[in-house]
Amino acid sequence: MTLDKQTSADEISPLRFLLDARSGVPTYLQLVQQVEQALRLGILREGDQLPRVKDAVTALAINPNTVLKAYRELALRGLATTRPGVGTFVTKTLADDSIAAHAGLRTELEKWLAKARRAGLNDESIEALLLTTFRSTTKEAV
Repeated sequence: MTLDKQTSADEISPLRFLLDARSGVPTYLQLVQQVEQALRLGILREGDQLPRVKDAVTALAINPNTVLKAYRELALRGLATTRPGVGTFVTKTLADDSIAAHAGLRTELEKWLAKARRAGLNDESIEALLLTTFRSTTKEAV
């Protein structure tokens, strides 16, 4: 289940964190993964500010140390740096030349998702189908 709590709309960062309480993934790693995804998709770019710790804590009802741990992990990976009293900023992008294809692929995926829902699949079934198909095609490519 994805919590629909998001970081505040008046925030500086273009990123809004969401938590999935059922994922089994530690909260700090969910934050790290979301930043990495945003970097791959071009949502975040070098120099962008990540959500302020205070805003993330308030919006997500989590411990400040959880957000700080996530930001330290991002710093260790060379993806962010913290400027005391100012905030945490992206230092590196993960987007590559393939980002140009994202818009078209996203549109096709949205159409497929709508078709899957019309066929009666719920979110869990869609996710399972996507994951198993992804894994099987990844194995075939190797």
